[in-house]
Amino acid sequence: SFYTLWEDCGLHTVVFNNLENLLNGVTAAHQTPAAIDLAVLGVTTLEISPERLRQHIWDLENLNCKVMVLCPTTEYALFQLAVHDVYTQLQAKPACTRKLQKALSELIAPRAIRADIAPPLSSRAPRVLCVDDNPANLLLVQTLLEDMGAEVMAVEGGYAAVNAVRQEAFDLVLMDVQMPGMDGRQATEAIRAWEAERGQSSLPIVALTAHAMANEKRSLLQSGMDDYLTKPISERQLAQVVLKWSGLALRNPAPERQNESLEAHVGPLVLDPEEGLRLAAGKADLAADMLAMLLASLDADREAIRVARASQDVQALIERIHRLHGATRYCGVPQLRTACQRAETLLKQDAPHTEDALDDLDKAIVRLETEARVTA
Repeated sequence: SFYTLWEDCGLHTVVFNNLENLLNGVTAAHQTPAAIDLAVLGVTTLEISPERLRQHIWDLENLNCKVMVLCPTTEYALFQLAVHDVYTQLQAKPACTRKLQKALSELIAPRAIRADIAPPLSSRAPRVLCVDDNPANLLLVQTLLEDMGAEVMAVEGGYAAVNAVRQEAFDLVLMDVQMPGMDGRQATEAIRAWEAERGQSSLPIVALTAHAMANEKRSLLQSGMDDYLTKPISERQLAQVVLKWSGLALRNPAPERQNESLEAHVGPLVLDPEEGLRLAAGKADLAADMLAMLLASLDADREAIRVARASQDVQALIERIHRLHGATRYCGVPQLRTACQRAETLLKQDAPHTEDALDDLDKAIVRLETEARVTA
C-alpha cells in the first residue's frame, strides 16, 4: 500500500480523510515541531477541478508543505496544468513504485536548481524512440507521433535501441516486447545497466505489446520497464503516455472515430475498411499502407507457422503468431486478429484445442488473402 511505501522511506505518516481536514491539519502544525513537510493528494475531476486544486496547492506551499498529486491516468493531462513547479509532483494511478520513490526523493531532497534553468518542458517537442521489429507497426506509431509534433527515431530491434539510447538523448522509449535477437525485456535491462554504470537517471520505457497475460505484465515491470500499453494504441493514448512519462505535451489529437461497422455483424469481419481507417487515426493513406504491408507478409507468416508446427517448435510458433497478431492490431482485419489472439493464448497456456486454433488461424489467413484480392 502507499502507507507502507511512505513508512519504508522513513516518513512519519498521518492520514486525513479529505482535503479540508488535511489543510486544517497542515495549518495547525505550521511552525511547530510537528510541521507537515509533504502532502500526498489522491484526486479525480469528480472530486475537485484542476483550477481549485491549483489554489489548494498554493495554500500548502505557502505553509512550506510540498505536494505530490496522484490522479487517474485518463485525467493526467488535465491536472498537469495545475502542477507545474519544483515543489509539486504529479503521478498517475496506478502508480509505479519505483517512479513514486524517485519522485518522493526529489521532493524531499531536491537537486539544486541551476541559474541557467531550461525553458518549461511544454515549450519543446518530446523526443521519442520507437522500437519494433514489425515495419508496419513502427510506421504507424511514428506517423501518429510526428503528426502530433513529436521528434521520433524509429529502430527495428533491441540492439539498435540500446545503441540509440547510448548515443542520443530521448524523453521516452516505446518498446515492443517480443523481437528476435534482443527482445524488449533484454534491451530494457541493458539500458538500465548502462544507466546505473553512469549514475544516470532512468529513461522512461513503456512496453507496447499486442497481447500480454497478467504474469507477463508483471515480468515487464520487473525488467525495468515503467509502464505497458496494449496494441492498438490511439493518438489520444500516445499523447497521454508521452505527457505522463515525459511531462511534455503533444498537439491535441484528432477526435477518435467510433467503431460502428462491427455492430451490425454477428461475427468478426474478414476485412473491415472502416475499422482500418479508425485504427490509423482517420488517415486513409496510412491505413492503406498498413494493410498493404500486412498482406505482403502473410505468405511468409503462413509458411513460418507451418514449418514451426511441423517441427513442434512451440516457442517459434508463439513468436511468429505474436508478431502477426501485432500487425493485425493496426489493420481492419478483425477475423485474423481474433484467430491470432486465440492461438497465441492457447499456446502460452499449453491448453487443449491448440491444433484447432492453429487450423482456424491458417484458414483466417487464406480468407483474408482471398478477400483482399476480390476487393482490390
